[in-house]
Amino acid sequence: TGNWLLIWSVTLLAYTAHSCPEKCLCHKASKTADCKNRGFTEIPARLPPEIQILQLQNNRIWRINQNAFTATPFLKILDLSNNSISSVALGAFQKLRYLQVLNLTRNLIHYIENKTFSFLPHLKELDLSSNSIIRLPETFGNSTGNITLLSVKHNKLQKMERILLESLPNLKVVLFKDNPWQCNCNIFGMKLWLESFLYRGGISDGIICSAPGVRKGKDLLKVPYELFGACALRAAPVPPASGHQWPGSEPRAWAKHGPHGEPGDGGRGGCEPKARPRPVSLRHAIATVVITGVVCGVVCLMMLAAAVYGCAYAAITARYHKEHLGPVRQLGTPEEKEPFESSMA
Repeated sequence: TGNWLLIWSVTLLAYTAHSCPEKCLCHKASKTADCKNRGFTEIPARLPPEIQILQLQNNRIWRINQNAFTATPFLKILDLSNNSISSVALGAFQKLRYLQVLNLTRNLIHYIENKTFSFLPHLKELDLSSNSIIRLPETFGNSTGNITLLSVKHNKLQKMERILLESLPNLKVVLFKDNPWQCNCNIFGMKLWLESFLYRGGISDGIICSAPGVRKGKDLLKVPYELFGACALRAAPVPPASGHQWPGSEPRAWAKHGPHGEPGDGGRGGCEPKARPRPVSLRHAIATVVITGVVCGVVCLMMLAAAVYGCAYAAITARYHKEHLGPVRQLGTPEEKEPFESSMA
């Protein structure tokens, strides 16, 4: 009897450990655990370890513990949309080495820390849209280079680090819509990256400026490079070769700029280019006028030289005729008449 009781206890424990949570519906054939709309406040325990799809949308989950997914290492699709998640613990997803799709839309996330999504080598789609994200890190984590779709639309982002975008070489689609993008020096790197991304065949919904006022509502790609001229100068300060500062220089000015040639957050007005720069067409027009004036001046000088030369030549010719041909005509006239008349007689 004791042996049977022990066997029954072990069997029950194993069944409980691998069974579906009470409020969920598990489908063996599709390897899916349907736990949506069940009122969960955290990731449910005792999920079947073989599941590949976990649906947790429309709950009240507000946190994700570090070991939340240790028992489900084969997950490929994880849907946590429409919950109350405000932050994500570092390493919360690191056990999900086969994860391909992570949906965190419609939560309360304010920021994403560096390397939050580390060790997800198969992650292809990361959807962070419809949160309250004000800041993204310089990297999502190690082994995240296979992401092909990234959505950050409907957040509170004012800028995004170019280094983050460059760390995702396989991106095919990136969505930026409905963020209060500040189209000043801080976003110049994004402009350069986005132009290159679209040139390579990438798909994007574009970046629409919210500030400064003169650029509000404009497509970042249509803001001329000349309006970021001051940014380029500020982004690449050249220190003296000797390593000593010039008299009167401000070493703190360099500290205002972040890495990779982009200004940092060191003052809003500090990195803004002039509000009303001179248009490109006007500069071209002035250059054209100057060149035309120079050419016309040279032509006029050449014409003047030709006129002076002509006058001098005419004067010399007239003087020559007067001195050499005039006396000959005067001498030949009376004497020549007589022989002619006598011969006629």
